[in-house]
Amino acid sequence: MQNQPRDGEHLSNGNSFNISGTKRHHLAPWKKAAASLSLVLLGSGMTLAGGYLAGQPQKLSQSASNLAVSPVNAAPPLPAATDPNFITEVVQRVGPAVVRINSSRTVKAQLPEGFNDDPFLRRFFGSQLPQGNQVQRGTGSGFIIGNDGRILTNAHVVDGADTVTVILKDGRSFKGKVLGKDELTDVAVVKIQANNLPTVTLGNSDQLQPGQWAIAIGNPLGLDNTVTTGIISATGRTSNQIGAPDKRVEFIQTDAAINPGNSGGPLLNARGEVIGMNTAIIQGAQGLGFSIPINTAQRISNQLVATGKAQHPYLGIQMVALTPELKQNINSDPNSGLSVEEDKGVLVVKVVPNSPAAKAGIRAGDVIQKLNGQTVTDASSIQKAVDDSQIGGDVRLELRRNGQNVNLAVQPGAFPNQVQ
Repeated sequence: MQNQPRDGEHLSNGNSFNISGTKRHHLAPWKKAAASLSLVLLGSGMTLAGGYLAGQPQKLSQSASNLAVSPVNAAPPLPAATDPNFITEVVQRVGPAVVRINSSRTVKAQLPEGFNDDPFLRRFFGSQLPQGNQVQRGTGSGFIIGNDGRILTNAHVVDGADTVTVILKDGRSFKGKVLGKDELTDVAVVKIQANNLPTVTLGNSDQLQPGQWAIAIGNPLGLDNTVTTGIISATGRTSNQIGAPDKRVEFIQTDAAINPGNSGGPLLNARGEVIGMNTAIIQGAQGLGFSIPINTAQRISNQLVATGKAQHPYLGIQMVALTPELKQNINSDPNSGLSVEEDKGVLVVKVVPNSPAAKAGIRAGDVIQKLNGQTVTDASSIQKAVDDSQIGGDVRLELRRNGQNVNLAVQPGAFPNQVQ
């Protein structure tokens, strides 16, 4: 569910923060040509007309040839896929644990500027003017993770809602309470007062490989209990690559058909295990759907249940992966303000003032070559390491600065509200 439109909720901005809490810099003019994407979050729009919000076009921060996909271990063979009825069996087993989530909120009708001061306009339009409060409604999906009534869904499905209603497949309806939501990962936990509920089984999204089966269940466009199938098209799609720079997720890409209203619904493997939570599509494209990996959703949901909020480690740097071509472009650009000697590593483009990185002594122009003793060649590996670290813990960096080796320890801080 996504409000339409809502001030400050466009999916693009001039500078975008990547998933490690570091700010990704738009490197012009030596930045490579970028395509434009328009992202659609998949909860049905919370509007009187039932429309859906499409994000403003977002420039890709790197070309398709530089997609950063972390290597993963191959999953074991899936014997269920040899059964021609395995999808039916998965749906019969998991379907009862997939729910519909209806949300509503009351907003005060706003008159156009100048109407209150112009008696003629008020007389002319009369009863056509909006009066009093209006109720906006939206619909999304979710899945039950605890037989005591804990449900996972997207944060944008319940964002700003006054009331949340959860409807089970058997027709029962419950009032839902939002235990917590995290906008950076778009994960929320809803609780209903019920026991002995059917639940899903959670899989391991770190073991996914492109080409494996993907099954989606949800309520697209209000069509309850819709099932679609496809494959895992890719893993490790960064938020910038898909046009959602305000998120902090490495998405699963799938060609299983998902549509507005699927938000918060499960993406399943051939065993019927939840491997992702369906979240977004790219407007105007076919077969380009994106899901939050279940390992990420589970980690965030545990924090939301425990404390009501999620914490995200933050360094405060802008960075880009180095290549010989990029090095040449930077050094030949008199406006870049940088001089690069290395051909590989991750270049620090800018350090946010008063950030953990600034306090640790990291400077613009530093080239990160190792993190916690492991060689790094792309920004996403640093992003993931920071995301997996602890606030106040140590992240050890080995840098090259002016031809010299520099070793620094950085203590990640909490992602600042003003950056969000």
